[in-house]
Amino acid sequence: MLIIPIKDGENIDRALKRYKRKFDKTGTVRQLRARQAFIKPSVTNRMKFQKAAYIQNMRDKLES
Repeated sequence: MLIIPIKDGENIDRALKRYKRKFDKTGTVRQLRARQAFIKPSVTNRMKFQKAAYIQNMRDKLES
């Protein structure tokens, strides 16, 4: 459970913004979406390698 202490005289919008930021950092929504369907470990490894190759390719293009 997330606890957001609100200071005296603090704007509610600011507190809500802090809550949303803290909620995003916990990664609950990402975790729920990942659990909706089972992905085989071999597929996740393949996606990791593809992502790493893509990032390396982008970095090589920037250096050239």
